[in-house]
Amino acid sequence: MFRGSIVALVTPFREGEVDYTALGKLIDFHIKNGTDAVLVCGTTGESPTLTFEEHDRVVEFAVRHADGRIKVIAGTGANATHEAIHLTAHAKEVGADAALLVVPYYNKPTQEGLYRHFATVAEEVDIPIILYNIPSRTGVEISVETLCRLASEYPNVVGSKESTPNMDRISEIKRRLGDSFTVLSGDDSLTLPMMALGAEGVVSVAANIVPAEVKALTDSALRGDLSRARDIHYRLYKLFKALFLETNPIPVKTACWLLGMCEKEFRLPLTEMNPDNERKLREVLKDYGLPLVN
Repeated sequence: MFRGSIVALVTPFREGEVDYTALGKLIDFHIKNGTDAVLVCGTTGESPTLTFEEHDRVVEFAVRHADGRIKVIAGTGANATHEAIHLTAHAKEVGADAALLVVPYYNKPTQEGLYRHFATVAEEVDIPIILYNIPSRTGVEISVETLCRLASEYPNVVGSKESTPNMDRISEIKRRLGDSFTVLSGDDSLTLPMMALGAEGVVSVAANIVPAEVKALTDSALRGDLSRARDIHYRLYKLFKALFLETNPIPVKTACWLLGMCEKEFRLPLTEMNPDNERKLREVLKDYGLPLVN
């Protein structure tokens, strides 16, 4: 159900508020370019700085604006289980197709704590759930054993987004769970190696600005044309790396501004790019022939 190119959508701001006009245009842009699904209120969407009211409204707006033309996944993770339940229940209520739940961050739960956290949400809210493993940000990794335990006991735990360079982990997940469980890359530069091991796609930062190219990469890999997928990977590799010159989503939102897609506006503690890094990003975008307007 969830495969191919899924964009981790930025949340546009204007004068301190969510810019819903720009958000609607971004969703339309991805529908036009064949993106398979949009993820709203993820880390790339600056979810940590959204209020609960804004978070709920962004998800509801995305579902309503998409109007069935593209799947909508809502980021509903939190480091408190009751908060994750609230966000996930709202996502289901307004019609999101799935929820992405990040591993709780900072409080570093044990594997039993992670199991109970995700199990509680899965029991409380009957919506497809994709778990999000990103130990570099959360401070703890959900083990393959815990992942398999959840997938075997809760049919609505349907996949995981993996932001890790550990390809042995991907092999072990696919070996144990097979095609019944979806694995998605959480890092554009690792999409091709993960898909070569059986992953079904990517939750992509780069797709914010090159959606057709990311879609072509995942489509090629899914049909087994790894030669073409590799060509696209190397063509985009420099861009993949440039979008992480600073903490995500600072570079990608800056790129969106350079392309005239939204304002270059962040909420503290995120700030504008260092001018030298912004110049480097600008040069990479120009090298790709992207139409800069700022």
